[in-house]
This record gives sequence, C-alpha cells and structure tokens, in this order.
Amino acid sequence: MRPGPGQVLHFSEDPTITRFTPHVAPTARQRTPYVWAVDGPRCPDYWFPRDCPRAMAWTTPTTTTDDATRLLGPGEVRLHAVEHHWLEVLRTARLYAYRLPASAFTLFGDDAHAHVATEPVEPLGPVEPVGDLLALHEEAGIQLRLLTTLWPLWDAITTSTLGFSGIRLGNARPRA
Repeated sequence: MRPGPGQVLHFSEDPTITRFTPHVAPTARQRTPYVWAVDGPRCPDYWFPRDCPRAMAWTTPTTTTDDATRLLGPGEVRLHAVEHHWLEVLRTARLYAYRLPASAFTLFGDDAHAHVATEPVEPLGPVEPVGDLLALHEEAGIQLRLLTTLWPLWDAITTSTLGFSGIRLGNARPRA
C-alpha cells in the first residue's frame, strides 16, 4: 500500500473519516495542530495497528557492512521488530489507508518523510483496506522480527550506522 503520484497516505483503524482536521496529538512534541501523512518510502512504518510499538532499521548510504550484517542479517536491507504479544493484534488488525493530495501538505522535520497540513484535508476517494499486514511486509521484502522485548535491539540500532525509527515505544514492555 503506497501512494500514487501527487498523493500522500494517512493510515488509520477508523474507516469512517471523511475530513481530516488539524489537531495536536496527545503524543506530539510540538503544539501546532497538524494533519499528518506519509510518503511512499516510509509507508511501511505505518503497516501496524496504531498503538503497536515497533523498532525499525534500514541501510543507508553510510551504513557499514558490519552493522547491516550484525543487526539486519546477511543480505537484508530493512527490519521491523515487534514484541511477541503484539503478533495476534498485528494479524487481526483492520487498517485503512486514506489517499490525500500531496499539494495540501509540506514536509516536516529533518528526515522529510512526514508531511503535514495546517488546513483541513479531504480524502481523494474512498478509504481503502490495507489488507494482510504480515503479507505486506513479505511482499515489500521487509524482515518482520518478533522479540520478547524491543529494548536490546533498539539500543543496538540507535548506536549503529543504520537508519532507524521507533514508533509507540512507550507501549513496549518496560526495560528489564
């Protein structure tokens, strides 16, 4: 599930949204109200139920072969990790994608993968079911790893040369 030309996507477990209104999310670091969307390369970051904590890592032009092999595995270029107890939620989640006009959004942040709008935005068409989240990962060639806890992997990838992102880590099991 990726956006088409001139589109960005918003993923939600709510299939009834007809208009996106800027708001400040409870987990937001900034106080400006936004509508959030994501571009194609980072869509896989959101192929999860909203509250599912996940650690993600991928190779970049500056990633060392040692870091890639040690943390991702031989020949792997991207990894998503979740805790075991989220597997059933991941299997049964009903996730939906909203296609939004990219022209209504501006890039947000240094990484420039997130897009924000400060005015209300209406979807370009009907909401689309995302489908089998495990199959999406497989089709995209993204390794999906199940762990007892995310923290040892998270600590290793954040001190490596890999690109990385962590979402909803506050919902992960506490550190030992």
